Amino acid sequence: MSSRLGVLGGSGLYDIEGFEGREEIRIDTPFGAASDAFVTGTLEGRDIVFLSRHGRGHRLSPSTVNYRANVWGMKQLGVEFLVAISACGSLRDEIAPGDFVVIDQHIDRTRGRPATFFDEDVVAHVVLADPITAELAGPLADAAAKAGVTVRRGGTYLCIEGPAFSTRAESQLYRSWGADVIGMTNVTEAKLAREAEMAFATLALATDYDCWHEEHEDVTVEAVLHVLRQNVANAKETIRILCRDLPVDLTNPCAGSLANAILTARDAIPDEAKRRLELLIGKYV
Repeated sequence: MSSRLGVLGGSGLYDIEGFEGREEIRIDTPFGAASDAFVTGTLEGRDIVFLSRHGRGHRLSPSTVNYRANVWGMKQLGVEFLVAISACGSLRDEIAPGDFVVIDQHIDRTRGRPATFFDEDVVAHVVLADPITAELAGPLADAAAKAGVTVRRGGTYLCIEGPAFSTRAESQLYRSWGADVIGMTNVTEAKLAREAEMAFATLALATDYDCWHEEHEDVTVEAVLHVLRQNVANAKETIRILCRDLPVDLTNPCAGSLANAILTARDAIPDEAKRRLELLIGKYV
């Protein structure tokens, strides 16, 4: 049986031809409610779970998305491979609006949003040197190429807090750091996916040139939505092909990420915390 695939993105993504057995599931997690109902079913014979990151109708800002509940729900539903589809701004001439980027690195410029399951009772330090799982990112990039999209393999995603777009000075600073695309959501999901021992990859959809490019207009919501509408069909086709081509017997290389990450002495972990975090730490404590 193939491993279950999860997809975080917009609500329109699960309106894919061939998506069968659709069911909506709401999950109460130890961290509250997820952004929306999880939509399960099968696509190209693979079990798949979709979740609208910002909620249907785009109700949640990047800072108020309950990332922990979203990732926890995916884990509870048996997801081993998690793909995040994220609109982003391009910080490079060679990444044009409409292009896809399958990133391999992150820079975190968020402030104060919960980004760990281990903020009380249990301390765990996962390794995040490579936040993207190469074994999933490769097939994802292949699927985008087969969908006929211009796709860049590799790149650094700089995640800002938002919801405002960056200043011109910030945009130039991020370019000087070597960042390739800029967004507001993805690094938090990558950190939580690693703690949840899920393979993780990102399909970044370039919608604009942020505000650094002198020959292009500054980023606006209208411009972002215009390119996004054009890209939805390509993103759907990419996911369909990924479901078809991802090896059935692919091993999750992130399984066991917590094995040597929990620092707290086992006898110092309260029973309540063991029960609350059973989904993640049960096999270790």
